[in-house]
Amino acid sequence: MSKLLNKTWLALAALMLPTMTLASTAAATGEATRLDLTDAGVGFFAIVVFVVAYALVIGEEFLHLRKSKPVIIAAGIIWGTIGWVYTQQGPEMSKLAEHAVRHNLLEYAELMLFLLVAMTYINAMEERKVFDALRSWLIAKGFGFRKLFWMTGVLAFFISPVADNLTTALLMCAVVLAVGGTNTKFVTLACINIVVAANAGGAFSPFGDITTLMVWQKGMVSFGTFFALFVPSVVNFVVPAAIMHFAVPDEQPEGTDDSAVMSRGAKRIIALFLLTIVTAVSFHNFLGLPPVIGMLTGLGYLQFFGYFLKKTHNRCIIARCGDEEQEGQLGEVVAFNVFNKIARAEWDTLLFFYGVVLCVGGLGFLGYLSLVSEIMYTDWGPTKANVAVGVLSAIVDNIPVMFAVLTMEPHMDTGQWLLVTLTAGVGGSLLSIGSAAGVALMGQAQGKYTFFGHLKWTPVIALGYAASIAVHMWWNESYFT
Repeated sequence: MSKLLNKTWLALAALMLPTMTLASTAAATGEATRLDLTDAGVGFFAIVVFVVAYALVIGEEFLHLRKSKPVIIAAGIIWGTIGWVYTQQGPEMSKLAEHAVRHNLLEYAELMLFLLVAMTYINAMEERKVFDALRSWLIAKGFGFRKLFWMTGVLAFFISPVADNLTTALLMCAVVLAVGGTNTKFVTLACINIVVAANAGGAFSPFGDITTLMVWQKGMVSFGTFFALFVPSVVNFVVPAAIMHFAVPDEQPEGTDDSAVMSRGAKRIIALFLLTIVTAVSFHNFLGLPPVIGMLTGLGYLQFFGYFLKKTHNRCIIARCGDEEQEGQLGEVVAFNVFNKIARAEWDTLLFFYGVVLCVGGLGFLGYLSLVSEIMYTDWGPTKANVAVGVLSAIVDNIPVMFAVLTMEPHMDTGQWLLVTLTAGVGGSLLSIGSAAGVALMGQAQGKYTFFGHLKWTPVIALGYAASIAVHMWWNESYFT
């Protein structure tokens, strides 16, 4: 702590000087080495830029400003400042900064392309009415509120490891709103349960959340090892759900005539998505190649199948001959176009991710992540640090938090890497603003699922958070060394 205070006083003194305080400019061998700018005015300027940008991100719901905009500008300012400082030190130092930013861009490109393929498949399934058909099936069964509470939660838990937790939460929320009607109490409790379940389900799969994907692609945890988090994730979901169950109205919802049928090719697209996941895992585990290569290969599967749907579209229209069931499976009048599905990807999220990766990478290049890593993972110890990461992710998005941890690259065993994966994934459930699923549902169920409605149940969710950590430490004891 005293070291941090000393650095703070030095930085304040640097701000008052007309020139910036820089650390070493070169190694004894004459080779360029990275500057330590944590004590310099430029470093504090970068911190201020990032804090302001992230304040705008947190206020997205009230400002109606897309979250990607402030972080993209902040990334440009931070790296522009770094480039200016390093240029003053000579061409060798300038190349060092250039190499660092290119490394960050490569990390972003791999993750962005991976997510783009996954989003394209999800959009294709949505267009083929896969999710509409699932929603209609649940509604048609006429389940009571308590049974529907558990069914939507369980489905969210098991769908989010394959689809992302945001899409899963929106799908289940649509079911809840359709059957819940004006019963605000049921809608609130069901939405809280969905957020917790979707985040918990995403924590034990490399595909369930961006943070798990980042840990897998970085090589910190192998693909199969993620499933060791299944039991702790179940505990994280079941503990708060079991307590909230008694608050759910024991009533029967009103019936509805809502119905939907999957469009032609829907089941084959689901199969191709599963094949794409297998391809990505195989490329990584057996061929030693980045998973994104397998995912892009899988995009090719969808493109060829889209070509088939397009070529056979008119033939199917002619063949239907007034058959209503077949007509319902034809989908839209315009033939399937895979590039329309790519265009519908959540580009704001992808560009937000770019800004976060570049901003956090810039702060790491300035030396701040090394300082934070020393305080958290050396002074506190990895267990306390990783638990704190989860709590922090309830306030700040888990993407920059996890990317910061990966950039620090603290020396931890597999058990601790699994712990931080778990806490970063489920910690966002503590508050409604702590995850993309929670923020999206506040907009979808506006007036029924609110920040304070979720906050009322935060102690119960925190109980599940603590229980999942305890179960992980016991259940996965063999991963700790």
